[in-house]
Amino acid sequence: MTRLCDLAPSNIRSIAPYQPGKPITELAREMGLQPEQIIKLASNENPLGVSPKAYEAMQDALEEIARYPDGNSFALRDSVCRKFGLNPGQLVFGNGSNDILELAARAFLTPGTEAIYSQHAFAVYALVTQATGATGVTVPAKDFGHDLDAMLAAVTGKTRIIFIANPNNPTGTLLGKQALRQFLGQVPKNVLVVLDEAYDEYLDADLKSEAIGWLNDFENLLISRTLSKAYGLAGLRVGFGIAAQEIADLMNRVRQPFNVNSVAQAAAVAALADEEFVERTRALNQAGMVQITKALQELGLSFIPSFGNFVSFKVNNAAVVYQQLLQRGIILRPVAAYEMPDYLRVSIGLFSENSRFIDVLGQILQESKTTS
Repeated sequence: MTRLCDLAPSNIRSIAPYQPGKPITELAREMGLQPEQIIKLASNENPLGVSPKAYEAMQDALEEIARYPDGNSFALRDSVCRKFGLNPGQLVFGNGSNDILELAARAFLTPGTEAIYSQHAFAVYALVTQATGATGVTVPAKDFGHDLDAMLAAVTGKTRIIFIANPNNPTGTLLGKQALRQFLGQVPKNVLVVLDEAYDEYLDADLKSEAIGWLNDFENLLISRTLSKAYGLAGLRVGFGIAAQEIADLMNRVRQPFNVNSVAQAAAVAALADEEFVERTRALNQAGMVQITKALQELGLSFIPSFGNFVSFKVNNAAVVYQQLLQRGIILRPVAAYEMPDYLRVSIGLFSENSRFIDVLGQILQESKTTS
């Protein structure tokens, strides 16, 4: 008799599930460590935690937790519109920005169509593409970033979506605004360009995205944003997409009706208004980036210059070093699955967390020299 699971579509059965950063509690169990002994620099989370204003809003929202959330996210929609100068119909909200990526795939991809994304780009692009039965087309990277000319050349009559992360995760590379706008002008109008800007808040003012201002010129543009990074709401999962109203409407048709919970909505409204917290986050990240990259240079390790809140560095026996760091209570992110087997990615943490990582990494490298 044929097993039930064997009847599932082959594209679903062959998906390799996304591997998140190792949780602190899991490492504590595995290594017999106390959770307070462990620092996690693996998932690009905000080391400052959450905005005090957002925390207060969460507490207030708990009083109505027995009721369903606003399925249209009215208050959050209004906050985003006012902050970015948008019309309500241009928005779609998601359970994190991953949800936005999946909604785009579900709305526009079918078996027999194609989606394009770069080598070393966010793994979810391939996952949401495969889940629809569409074909993913990986374009080789250029200096660990997107090769826009090659991506444009990969477009065929079957192409429906092009995914672009800017800054890119896990490499941290950034596309110039002029090059990106020129690229958009060359993409066929019947191909959706999904511009994933999860790390835009970490950029200096002159580097920040201008893509929202391009929406009137490019009706095939979808911008994805998240509150999981600089806004510190990773555990609540809030993201939003900005696009032409027709595109947002299609995505909302396949969206779950209550995909953003009421506590998350309340926290997001408060977080978006707390610009001082985001600025403190950005300043801490810049200082931490200097701290870590300077130390990597002193240790003789090369790294990819990053515009995010993380940096990927090259180290011999990366998988072994990763395990040795885990044994000493430090969680990084291996990126071998991104075709970068010799690299590890470290998120920027508090000064003390960065210092401990640097010290322990130095000890491990010194020990490897002694035993070699």
